[in-house]
Amino acid sequence: MNHIPGFFDRRAGARIKHDEDQAAGSLAAELISFFPMASNRPLVFVCIGTDRSTGDSLGPLVGTLLEEKKPKSFFVYGTLDDPIHAVNLDEKLKQIKERHFHPFIIGIDACLGKFNSVGIIEVGYGPVKPGAGVNKELQDVGHMHITGIVNVSGFMEFFVLQNTRLNLVMKMAKTIAAGIHEASMKYYPKSGWRDFHWNQQQQL
Repeated sequence: MNHIPGFFDRRAGARIKHDEDQAAGSLAAELISFFPMASNRPLVFVCIGTDRSTGDSLGPLVGTLLEEKKPKSFFVYGTLDDPIHAVNLDEKLKQIKERHFHPFIIGIDACLGKFNSVGIIEVGYGPVKPGAGVNKELQDVGHMHITGIVNVSGFMEFFVLQNTRLNLVMKMAKTIAAGIHEASMKYYPKSGWRDFHWNQQQQL
């Protein structure tokens, strides 16, 4: 679980309401705008969290939904069946970097924030900081991040995560997974961003 007050305010990126119209499409467009263009770097999504805490299950729920969708050209790690969490994070990241040459890593994690930000999905450059919200020192993950604000920060964060509504977390996970899957169908690294726009116009 990721949380640093004001952290995301200092980074270029986007904030998307998980339940707004075209949320998945907006997320897909934002993701593609951050991906390396004209590059053969493997795109690796690292979904962080555990199913032992409702609020912290966002990452592995996204990973499981993506595993079912089998997104084209993307690699996904961290599912309900094989989660990536505080205990195995270092080992899993080492395996990923051994398996993929010079990967571009997108960290996905739950986040606590302000009351009026609950339900917001944030996308931007820079890593997620797993464990920051519950005072754990873990290594940063990712060249960019996708975080979902699942509940309110400021008091007894561990208890708040444990009592976060699964309904909200599941809805956010579905939006994130749908956005990533849509991005996988529209990302053409060799032809670049202009071809993405052309492809969008062809579908109108």
